[in-house]
Amino acid sequence: MIATHEAGTVDKAAEALRAGKLVILPTETVYGLGADASNPEAVAAIFEAKGRPRFNPLIAHVADAVAAEQVAVFDERARALAAAFWPGPLTIVAPVRNRSAVSDLARAGLDSVAIRVPGHAKARQVIAAFGGAVVAPSANRSGRPSPTTYADAVEETGASAAVAVDGGPCAVGVESTVVSVLGGRVALLRPGSVTRKELEEVVGPLADRPEEGHRSPGRMALHYAPDAPVRINVTEPVEGELLLGFGEGVGDPRWSLSPVGNLREAAANLFRLLREADRTKPSGIAIAPIPVEGLGEAINDRLKRAAGFVG
Repeated sequence: MIATHEAGTVDKAAEALRAGKLVILPTETVYGLGADASNPEAVAAIFEAKGRPRFNPLIAHVADAVAAEQVAVFDERARALAAAFWPGPLTIVAPVRNRSAVSDLARAGLDSVAIRVPGHAKARQVIAAFGGAVVAPSANRSGRPSPTTYADAVEETGASAAVAVDGGPCAVGVESTVVSVLGGRVALLRPGSVTRKELEEVVGPLADRPEEGHRSPGRMALHYAPDAPVRINVTEPVEGELLLGFGEGVGDPRWSLSPVGNLREAAANLFRLLREADRTKPSGIAIAPIPVEGLGEAINDRLKRAAGFVG
């Protein structure tokens, strides 16, 4: 529906959400394709636009922690996590309080809800102006790399959106960390820029694995995948492959996730470089080894899914 790259205003985006239409929203993680979380027809339009599997729950974005507790039941652990990391790239999975605020379709029929307060000020402005929860999975077609720039978001799903809000390049570059407070211990469902160490400093040791039935956004095996086949942990690319390097002296600096080996820089560049590499039509995309500690856990998680397997 968006004919040009002219950005929409906060008020126009809120108006579109109230009308049951889709909007492209900036967040600090990636650009999202947003809809009224309470409107199952609007939520279904997201699935249609993305081609997203119906059993994958969506994250409800709210303006602040007070609004979050109107949607979800928070215990002291959830409140401690919210106080430490909100607004920011942490999603909390908790029992649902208000089922009408986030539709069954958005929750994939679960008795829990995934919720967060985004760190991007313009996203919160849109949500506050709208006045309810907004589900906003990444604004890419399902399985494609997530967009971290306004132009890439519009290119991917702009045809399905009534309004697109330009918030500049995404600062974080990978989707939010997702934790569950449904069990005896907090469980890490999806790694992200809020690291395991940072979480454990707030809530103590995390569960080794989530309880049965806990599901998180972004956990499909083949996910974040460009058209070209992806190989990871590559030290020597084969002929025709484009190497995305990491660290000093690894490959062409123009195609490096971080020439200096900085994990935050690598996360911010990850999806953009996957997209740009794919546009060159290589026979394959090779990724240099990335350390697994800290933010590297999230980067490797995304790369494994881009390569089509779960490690």
